Amino acid sequence: MELRNAVAVALLGAVPLAQAQDRGDVKAEFEVGVLVTSGNTEENNLNGRLAIGNELPRWRNTAEFSGRHTEADDETTAEQYRVEGETNYKFDERQYWFLRGGWEDDRFSGYDFESSVTAGYGNRLWESGDLSFWSVSTGLGYRYNRLDEPNESGNKAEDSAIARFATQLDYAISDRALFRQKLSTEVGLEENNTISESETALQATVVGNLSMKTAFRVKHVSDPPEGKERTDTETALTLLYTF
Repeated sequence: MELRNAVAVALLGAVPLAQAQDRGDVKAEFEVGVLVTSGNTEENNLNGRLAIGNELPRWRNTAEFSGRHTEADDETTAEQYRVEGETNYKFDERQYWFLRGGWEDDRFSGYDFESSVTAGYGNRLWESGDLSFWSVSTGLGYRYNRLDEPNESGNKAEDSAIARFATQLDYAISDRALFRQKLSTEVGLEENNTISESETALQATVVGNLSMKTAFRVKHVSDPPEGKERTDTETALTLLYTF
């Protein structure tokens, strides 16, 4: 699968969002974090994220775009861009079929890019009010990654059928605070490489639609490119605006 196809699938969930905008179904949030330090070490850190979603009687659609850039002493030390899209068809109040696409470009990961497409079954096992829910999903799909440098076999491409398992818990602590936990694992069925990700986040309303958010993210690759670490972590403090 070529890069342009992976991006197209990742954006699939965004198409119904644009169509729904006239009906007022679209909800979006934008967050940005900036950290600037000076003295013995001069460092600039910028990360941003835009998430769009809408909920209809039979369909649920989400799209997310994020980026991160870090510079230390005029040298880039981190640069990452990510696109994800998912569409759900709800065949009853809790159960749904999903189609999901994702693409990531992390300059220092050893990959030129990583992409995957999956489809399967999901269930909202618990739901309370408009903000609190617990969902689980499982499905099968395809992963295509391109390496910066050829591997031991002389190939720059890694592709495999995959199984995906994911869960998300959103819990409204109060009408001004929300806790979120997301976990996902994509297991390679042919090359046995497993990619797992976790995000733990807490956001609290500051005033109106503006919130403060803190998040801790972990990504683990069981068989990373040569010379790269298996685990990456990120701690972020951002301002989030909902509209």
